[in-house]
Amino acid sequence: MKVNQSVFFLQGDRMKFLLAVTIVIAASFAANTEGAGSFWDTVTKPLHFGKEAVQGAGDMVHAYVDMRRANVKNSDKYFHARGNYDAARRGPGGSWVARVISNTRERVDQWRGGNPAASSADQEANRWGRNGGDPNKYRPKGLPTKYRRSIF
Repeated sequence: MKVNQSVFFLQGDRMKFLLAVTIVIAASFAANTEGAGSFWDTVTKPLHFGKEAVQGAGDMVHAYVDMRRANVKNSDKYFHARGNYDAARRGPGGSWVARVISNTRERVDQWRGGNPAASSADQEANRWGRNGGDPNKYRPKGLPTKYRRSIF
């Protein structure tokens, strides 16, 4: 019996992703209750931040899945920039989770013996997207148009 490895791969990542989202939400509640004025602000501020973080994490996963499906050489930096760009547009929570996910991913790559120059280039693309730069700057030739993001 042949097992579809790509579906199995995504299922395992979904569980890890849900655990990461739970941690992100808990951290956002802890980090964003300072400086709130009223009781209502104290309740809603972390909820907005948490919502942005969860949506931003979804944007990052969406870019990752698209990258895996596209399977186009030299498209890595484009999808890094696009995921960070989409997440950061959600607001402070999205920007925060994009930074956390990107930094964690690059650290894991380094622990696994990844190329430091490639990691540095990925981080540059991450910052570019998070700071509002057009992800299409990193778009490789041959990437199907269905993966194109319009930033306007």
